[in-house]
Amino acid sequence: MNAFSKTKEIIFMNNLNKKNYLKRLMQFILGCFIVALSFNIFIADNQLVPGGVGGISVIIKSLLGVETSITIIVLNIVLLILSFILLGAEKTKSTILGTILFPVFVKLTEHANIWIQIDTSKVLLSAIIGGCLYGFGAGLVFKAGFTTGGTDILNQIISKYAKTSMGKSMLFSDGLIVISSAFFFGIDKMMYSILVLYMISYISDKIILGISDNKMFYIITTKDKEIKEYILNELKHGVTIYKGKGGYKKKSGNILMTVLPTKDYYNLRVGIKEIDKEAFFIVTDSYEVFGGE
Repeated sequence: MNAFSKTKEIIFMNNLNKKNYLKRLMQFILGCFIVALSFNIFIADNQLVPGGVGGISVIIKSLLGVETSITIIVLNIVLLILSFILLGAEKTKSTILGTILFPVFVKLTEHANIWIQIDTSKVLLSAIIGGCLYGFGAGLVFKAGFTTGGTDILNQIISKYAKTSMGKSMLFSDGLIVISSAFFFGIDKMMYSILVLYMISYISDKIILGISDNKMFYIITTKDKEIKEYILNELKHGVTIYKGKGGYKKKSGNILMTVLPTKDYYNLRVGIKEIDKEAFFIVTDSYEVFGGE
């Protein structure tokens, strides 16, 4: 890449980062507050361990009596320093705000169960609601382009130096923390903690990606003209045609791609099988669709 292209890329990224910054910042602050609130009301008091530095702080509080907010800020600062050393200043900048703000909100909401009278004695219900609320807040944070620091930094370090994916790094770090809760709080609490971790992951993904209102079909068939006409004339949706070639038999043919509302999924699925019983097709969720009719 030449110097001119590099300069254009830097300008583009700077403009992208500045776009709607205030809106993203407010979304991040709200998300951070919701995560802290759910942590204090539903998770910490029930000795649930949702992974991350929050999970570690719950274990340390049970062993040493140290406030969760203190443990979180200390661990966050240590990880922030490691991030500067191992990942560099550029990668660390986006985690600074969350590293400081999250433990502050944890401290401010530590007596939230006094203000908000909720019966959290039923651990299963607390795990589900707490996980959903935590995941909602985390989704807002990630969607705004920020993080809450903590093991997000650790995962990046593991990914870089262990030459593994972020998904595997998260599975290793959060999995280890959750499993260790069994030694301190018992197998039952560990199982509830796994449920919390799952709910956080599931809900945050839904917040980031949104609910899928559309399905995308990739269709490989010898009767591409008939299926194309069915989609265009009967279902009233557009079709894109790709040229394809089989990797095994080396046969060339057309691949049809179409995106349609979920309500029309069944009609297209049945229509394909009626037209060509040998057709091969793949269906995926389509979260956002721009342009077209």
